[in-house]
Amino acid sequence: MNCRRCGTPLRKPGDYCLTCNTANADAVVVEFEADRARLAMLDEDEVVGETTVTTRPESDEQLTEIQLRNFAGRVADEIRRKRPDTVYAAGAREPLRETRAQVHHEFYRVPDAEAGDGGGNGESADGRDGEGRDESPVVSWVLDRRGDRALEVVETPPREKIGGSHSTLIGDRKGRKAVSTVAQHPHVKKIVPGPIDAGGTGSRTGLRAKATRAGTNGNVRLLLRDGSSVQENRIVTTAMDRETGERVREDLNEALRDAELQD
Repeated sequence: MNCRRCGTPLRKPGDYCLTCNTANADAVVVEFEADRARLAMLDEDEVVGETTVTTRPESDEQLTEIQLRNFAGRVADEIRRKRPDTVYAAGAREPLRETRAQVHHEFYRVPDAEAGDGGGNGESADGRDGEGRDESPVVSWVLDRRGDRALEVVETPPREKIGGSHSTLIGDRKGRKAVSTVAQHPHVKKIVPGPIDAGGTGSRTGLRAKATRAGTNGNVRLLLRDGSSVQENRIVTTAMDRETGERVREDLNEALRDAELQD
């Protein structure tokens, strides 16, 4: 593949061109499995390249941590080569979470879908341009929604998003962690803590957090439960309707699961 602007040959499809400082892919879609990650590079509504990064899972717990970090690092390197505006990811949670921690691009978790074998023998598929290949369900899902009006990104620091007449949060440190996790989302404008209801049914599972179904205005609620205490917190998002609010809600719940605040 050559750079779309200056024609310089690129080492891998979708790479950022260092000759004329031009991006040749504006998004990357990553599908994670335990032993591989398939990356599809998108330029608007076209798949301009595909790459597979493979790994060999370890049985030893200490080696597994190292293997996971190295695997995610290789995926992150591929993403950085493209300098995309947005990264979409689906599949195995642990490598996805580790990769997200290693990159600084706008990163979205999308619904999982069966990508099929897409197989091969575990060797790299660098250099394929995707012609003649069926798109995976994950890539199709992203392409179907890329035409949607983009949601506004909020630049306000997370701690400044929390306000309202109630400042107390249940769950102490875990309650603050839940609210902080939500506040870090780029499409959350404000979190308004609600009153605490201590009359609920007791639970021994510790604090649990859940973003509830979006309203017609795209806003959602963060429900915190800790023992017999329940607190409903209002989350103001940049979503413009229920459909886009549901996308934010799904992303928030995924972040809360990653933070081990959901079962």
